[in-house]
Amino acid sequence: MSQMFSQTLRQAPAGAEVKSHRLLLRAGFIRQLAAGLFSYLPLAKRSLAKIENILREEMNAIGGQEISMPVVHPAELWKETGRWYEIGSELGRFKDKNEREMALAMTHEEVIGDLVRKEIRSHRQLPQLLYHIQIKWRDDPRPRAGLIRAREFTMKDSYSLDADEEGLDRQYRNHYQAYFNIFNRCALPTLAVRSDVGMMGGSMAHEFMYPTPIGEDTLLICDACGYTANRQIAEFRKPPAEPEEPRKAEKIETPGADTIEKLARFLGIPESKTAKAFFAVATITEGTEDVERFVLAVVRGDMEVNETKLANAVRAKELRPAREEEIRHAGASPGYGSPVGVKDALVVVDDAVKDSPNLAAGANEDGYHLINTNYGLDYEADIVSDIALAGEGDACPRCGEAMRTTRGVEVGNIFKLGTRYSEPLGCTFLDAEGDSKPVLMGSYGIGVGRLLACVAEEHNDENGLVWPITVAPYEVHLISLGGGEAVAEDLYRELTGRGVEVLYDDRDERPGVKFNDADLIGNPIRLTVGARSLERGGVELKLRREQESELVPVEEVAQSIERRLAALRTEIEERVVEVPFEE
Repeated sequence: MSQMFSQTLRQAPAGAEVKSHRLLLRAGFIRQLAAGLFSYLPLAKRSLAKIENILREEMNAIGGQEISMPVVHPAELWKETGRWYEIGSELGRFKDKNEREMALAMTHEEVIGDLVRKEIRSHRQLPQLLYHIQIKWRDDPRPRAGLIRAREFTMKDSYSLDADEEGLDRQYRNHYQAYFNIFNRCALPTLAVRSDVGMMGGSMAHEFMYPTPIGEDTLLICDACGYTANRQIAEFRKPPAEPEEPRKAEKIETPGADTIEKLARFLGIPESKTAKAFFAVATITEGTEDVERFVLAVVRGDMEVNETKLANAVRAKELRPAREEEIRHAGASPGYGSPVGVKDALVVVDDAVKDSPNLAAGANEDGYHLINTNYGLDYEADIVSDIALAGEGDACPRCGEAMRTTRGVEVGNIFKLGTRYSEPLGCTFLDAEGDSKPVLMGSYGIGVGRLLACVAEEHNDENGLVWPITVAPYEVHLISLGGGEAVAEDLYRELTGRGVEVLYDDRDERPGVKFNDADLIGNPIRLTVGARSLERGGVELKLRREQESELVPVEEVAQSIERRLAALRTEIEERVVEVPFEE
């Protein structure tokens, strides 16, 4: 440690908002350069290397071949797939010296597609699984929580290539299990949830979530049947409306009733008998041009609009709240809006509204509402879809039991891309009959730095980090105190000679400083050698996660360490079990 570049800090710098960020800074693992940009110091590099080796082992086990791809891409590739126009400012764009448009990699589907169309010719070359571990850039406007949401980050990306849906299904499910193996080997509890395909596209996606209060994602979980989904796409059984004969709409004065709660109270009806209007402006790609469309969405008053579902329904690149002047220009009224009589609006209606008769809705005039509005009689929609937001206590779409919500951090994702990229890029092969077919692709990602941060978030106590054996920068933290220097040197040589990873604290520091640093850094086993321990007959051995230490004779230390390390590794191995695939 007297030669180690990094140093521990008594306090984390201002702005470190979550526990993992504070501890990784204080323990000397990382240093921040700018918002979302970090340097990884020697301790972090050792832990990251271990995570990357776990990733390699699990990818190789399911047939993966490691490659490396550029971080700078020609814009033409992204234009071929359309994502150059679909992705907003998060994609890093620049021009080279020859004025050619370029992109900084936020993902590599386009580059894989370019490789495939140059290399794959026949069905005999399929299936394939390629992966790499590389730096990415995503210009996130709100980097936060240290490594959990950074702008520059390292990811493991893998890409499956198949001739048919059966092969894609097999590789998708192989990744599903491999990801649980990876997270279990890192001692990180995770669950897989159905998720939005987002900018990636395709037919199916799962996110692997680490449940934690610091997570930005909300998850819906049914403990009765196992249904799990990100709230962005979670479905639920909507309470059905009472059947009624449609009545004629009638305009009434409703002074001050500019919210659903006020309207329901004024009319003396439940909120489920009202229609709630949501105004937004969607950026939609038409050809190669981005256009803005005014969107008026309607859900029943007892529900909320799910903006992800709405964006997907209208195929929006971006979605923002409409300004008051935009709302009034369309003939609508904030607080008193509905689709009745609006102009130049893309109207999206939730499926529950379509099946709910005689709802009270805005009259698009301040201070007035319409009672007894009915879909199909008083207004029509351009799109009818599920655009409602699921929440705590809503009925599970599978079994009907009440669901619960929890927060989570996404540590991995898997996508069935199908032909989303292979068709526009011309990635084809000849099948056994000589017919040309598009390659079916899958994409699978894990953020390496984020995974390290989540392990740190999970494994700590009031004194510092408590690393699992598979991720710890070193296996043993050896502390030399006064009178024990010679024995500590001998133990250091013996243990390292046996292949044990030892961080040796040979500094001229007070015992309290050394003990505090050992707890802060969090290696699994601590050995303390000093005059006092030697007088008592040996060396103090203590597991970081335990309070009590034991005295081990010097000549038995190496064997005792090896037994303890084997036991710690066995604990991790026992976590790796087969996990049923949840669609």
